[in-house]
Parts: sequence; structure tokens; C-alpha cells
Amino acid sequence: MNLYRADLHLHSVLSPCGDLEMSPSNIVARAVEEKLDLIAITDHNSTLHGPVVRQIAAQHGIYVLYGAEFTTAEEVHCVCLFDTETQRVEFQNYIEASIQCIPNNVDYYGYQLVVDAEENVVDEVDYLLISTTTQSIYDVQAKVAQLGGLFIPAHIDRPKFSISSQLGFVPPDLKFDALEVSRYSSPSAMLAANPFITHKRFVRSSDAHFVGDIAKQTTQFQMDRLDFENIRNALHGLNGCDVIVAD
Repeated sequence: MNLYRADLHLHSVLSPCGDLEMSPSNIVARAVEEKLDLIAITDHNSTLHGPVVRQIAAQHGIYVLYGAEFTTAEEVHCVCLFDTETQRVEFQNYIEASIQCIPNNVDYYGYQLVVDAEENVVDEVDYLLISTTTQSIYDVQAKVAQLGGLFIPAHIDRPKFSISSQLGFVPPDLKFDALEVSRYSSPSAMLAANPFITHKRFVRSSDAHFVGDIAKQTTQFQMDRLDFENIRNALHGLNGCDVIVAD
């Protein structure tokens, strides 16, 4: 088995809270510096920067998952990850059909820019990407499962926009591939505070909004090869694959 270092929660300049330095090229350059093998681009309610990041990262042998940090109707943030362009496009359509299209106030929230590999601005999203959607957490999980993706409730230890802050607990009937713990807590601390959590599969990621924060928290994937099937197996501890999460 090989070990692959992963950061599965990265924002780009497309997220209104993402720093303007978080261009696809800068993200990949930092991932190379940090010796990351696997990254996911998870902008708020958008998958649009996934393709260009994958294009750039492929030149450096870094595997890129398409993703989004989806905001549910309960204001729970969920990391949703995909491997194919077909999945990405369908999930993007799902987001656009369900998000509340509130005009973005650039002076207050920041720019929401789509840029190419040379950092040219090719588009700007005019509705606020951090808005809530009409979809419940169960709706989103079902959609991700239908598309064959991975569903991970984000930063479950945070006092805002987490499953614990918004719902007060992790529903025992909610299906997920893992739970994300931020760099400000640990899996053991979450289990001690929430003994009702029965599915004890965790990942930790940086949730980086600034280049310098990329890889500040990572997860190691133990797999014989780096592909989407083995990533799923590792999250569930199947077929000899596993995740190694620092506590």
C-alpha cells in the first residue's frame, strides 16, 4: 500500500471569502510545494474552477477531485466530491437550480471570479455564492449518492455552519462517507463531546482560503493506487484501504 497526502477542502478566488491570490495556478503551485498528491476544489456552491485546476495539476502528477462546499437549507456546509466531468456538470446544474440568487455585493463580500490557467478573468458570478439553498441535508446527500460522488459534512466541530451547530447532532440515519474535523479540533475531541456518533470515519482538511493555509491540515490515504474507487474504499476502510488522520 502507498500513502497519498490529501487536502480535500480548498477554496479559490471564486469563493467570495477566497483571497484574490487563490487562483488555480497558485493553488497548484502551493500543492506542489507541500507535496500533496490529492486535492479537491470546493468553492462555496460552485464547481466551476474544478476543470482548470485539474488541467494544471495533471502536469504535476496531482490528482484533483471536482467539488463544492454546498450550503443546505439548514445552513449546514457539506463537502461534495466528484470525479467525472459529467458528474460535475450535473451537480453544478443542481446547485444553480436550488441556490437563492441574491445579488453579490462585491464591496462587502468580495469578488467571485472564474479565471483560466493564465489567470485571465473569464467570468464573474453575480449572485452570492455563500447563500443558502432550498435543499435539505438529506436531499443533498441523496443527490450526491445518485451521482456516485462522496458526501462529507464539513468542519463538524465549528460553532457556525456545521452539522453540530445547525442541527445539534449528527443524525444517525444520515448517510455520509466521512465527517470532516477542522484543524481547530480533533476526532477524539469530537467523539468525546458527541458519543452518539457511531460512524467513526473522519478526514481533516485545511479549508484554505489563502495560499499559505493550503495543507495546514491534511489526511493521508493508504491505497495501492490513487483513483476514485480507492479513495472511496479508504474513506470506508474497505479492501485494505484506509485513511490516517492526525489527532
